[in-house]
Amino acid sequence: MRHTQLGILFVAAVASAACQNMSGQAGGGRGGRGGARGGAAVTTQTTTLQKIAVTRQVDLQGTLLSPDQARVSSEVAGIVRDVPVQLGSEVRAGDVLVRLEPRELQLALERAESALRQVEAQLGIDRAQDKQPPPDDQIATVRQAMANRDDARSTFKRAEQLNERGLMSKVDYDAADTRLKVAEANYQAALDNARSLKAQLQDRRASFELAQKKVADAVVRAPVAGAVAERLVQPGEYIRENTPVALIVQVNPLKLKTAIQERYSGVIRSGQPVHFNVEAFPDRMFIGKIAYVSPAVDQTTRTFPVEALVDNGDRVLKPGFFAKGIAEVKVDSDVLAAPEASISTLAGVSTVYVIENNKARQQQVTLGVRQGQLVEITSGLKGNEIVATTNLSQLATGVQVKVGHGDDEEGGGAQDKSSRAGGAGRAGRSGGERQ
Repeated sequence: MRHTQLGILFVAAVASAACQNMSGQAGGGRGGRGGARGGAAVTTQTTTLQKIAVTRQVDLQGTLLSPDQARVSSEVAGIVRDVPVQLGSEVRAGDVLVRLEPRELQLALERAESALRQVEAQLGIDRAQDKQPPPDDQIATVRQAMANRDDARSTFKRAEQLNERGLMSKVDYDAADTRLKVAEANYQAALDNARSLKAQLQDRRASFELAQKKVADAVVRAPVAGAVAERLVQPGEYIRENTPVALIVQVNPLKLKTAIQERYSGVIRSGQPVHFNVEAFPDRMFIGKIAYVSPAVDQTTRTFPVEALVDNGDRVLKPGFFAKGIAEVKVDSDVLAAPEASISTLAGVSTVYVIENNKARQQQVTLGVRQGQLVEITSGLKGNEIVATTNLSQLATGVQVKVGHGDDEEGGGAQDKSSRAGGAGRAGRSGGERQ
């Protein structure tokens, strides 16, 4: 029983000693932390804030399209004799796409020309000298009718004189009168026939020109410059009028069609540059220029269409590519910025340490865009502050500081660099939001 009591007393003594030891260590730790706060000053490097020029950007994404494309059709019917282009072939305006067999069309042209020549001959038109029809009184049939009428008029006048003197019988007088009336009627008929021939001349000329056009249309040509996106006919097949034969798309320049949020409607203008990438060439930046801006906003998506023209002289871009990039809308000068080394970001909150009277003061700031090693400060600072750039992890509001020169090699340096690296990464992501 006595041994049991001694064992209990021994265990209690050991436990009491351990508790006193732990209490002493805890007190020493608190005393050490307080000594760091109130003891030697923390050495840090400082810098002043800067004013920079910032290019404001708007994110965009869209599709590259051909600004001009044509589904070319044949205007005449016939058998396809030759198709000199292939899929992807580049053509210029006027290059041959399809040739049709022209024999039947050529015969129709010769027939139309023959009918035209007949009318021209009746009107006395010399095609080599003058294509305009002569005046009515210069046409042969009209001149002949006019001469017969004048002769009948002279004969009738003599008959009237002889009849007044009683030297001509009634029968002869009536015959002269009838002859004059017939001559005048023939003259009027000749005039009407000449006018009818002139109307026929216009019709025959139109028919002749139409036949010429059809012969020319037997050769189907590209109406615009571009590349052959579809080849729709093959040699030997018969096609009817208005049958599509090829699809031509313009490949330079291309059009980037996108839609931008309505809140940017006040800053998007024609002529602003755009920069974008495509999946086929992820490491290459392509440049375009805004050409057209819609005046209306889509009520469903709350966006407005924008089109930019993109130079594609090397033909690497293709219609249908998906593009993602930015539009440069304006440049703001005298923008307040701080080095990213002076910024700490934790849980989405960014701060800097302002040095005033050799003491640190933690100040929350709002970040904007990042430009090189500088980060825009949109709020939180006035611009005349001096901020710390090293040993940020050892600083707190009220801590004494000593402005050093050169890199600090003591214990907090490695931790500081890690803290700044994390903060810089977060600051970069925050600054990457487009304005």
